Amino acid sequence: MPIVLVSGANRGLGLEFCRQYAAAGWHTIATCRQPDRAPALQALADSHANLEIHALDVADCAGIDRLAAQLSGLAIDVLLNNAGVYGDNSGNGFGSLDYEQWQRVLRINSLGPVKMAEAFIDHVQRSERKLIVAVTSLMGSMADNGSGGSLMYRSSKAALNASVRSLALDLRPRRVGLLLVHPGWVRTDMGGMEAPLSVEASVNGMRCLIENFDLRHSGDFVDYLGKPLPW
Repeated sequence: MPIVLVSGANRGLGLEFCRQYAAAGWHTIATCRQPDRAPALQALADSHANLEIHALDVADCAGIDRLAAQLSGLAIDVLLNNAGVYGDNSGNGFGSLDYEQWQRVLRINSLGPVKMAEAFIDHVQRSERKLIVAVTSLMGSMADNGSGGSLMYRSSKAALNASVRSLALDLRPRRVGLLLVHPGWVRTDMGGMEAPLSVEASVNGMRCLIENFDLRHSGDFVDYLGKPLPW
C-alpha cells in the first residue's frame, strides 16, 4: 500500500487530498495544527481505517523533527506540502507592513516545506515513488506579476519556488523527485467562493500529475493540468 503524508489537511485542498487518497486505498497520514478542531478530517478518519491524523505545525521545526522520528521506518511515497497561509490584507500593505506577520508567512509557506523535505528525506528515499510535492501559486511567479500587491504571499511563494527548484537538483542523485504545482484558482477559504474551480477538480488534476510523475520533470513548475508556468 503506497503512503502519502499531507500537511494542512484540516480543510480545503489538504482535506480533499486526504479524501481522494484514502478512497483510492493509500495509507494516508493527515497532519494539521489542531486535529481536535478539524471535525471534517476526524469524520473522514472515522470512515477510513487507512487514514491516520497527527498534530503538526509546519512553522515548528522541532515539531517536524518529532513527527519524523515518530514515523521513523515508514517509506513515504509522496510527501505533500500543502499547508499555507495568505497573510496579506488591506491593513498591512506597503506603508503599514506588519513585518512579524510577514515572517510568519515566510516560515509557513517557504521554510516549512523545506524543513519537511529535510526531516522526511529518508522516509521518502526508501519508498518506491520517492516524490516531494509543494503546492505553490502562480502568484509566486515574477514573470507573471502584472498587478503588484500581496507582498507577503508573493514573496513566500517565490522563495518556495526557488528553494524547490534547487532541491530538485540537489536530490536528483538520490533519485528523489520534486514537483511544484499551482492548484488553480480554487473555491477554498483562501481562494474565495467566486473562484471558478472546485477542490475536487483541482486535487484530481494534481493527483494525476503525481501519479504520472517522471524524474525527468523534477523541479518543474506547472499548474494542476500539467501546463508549464513562467518563473
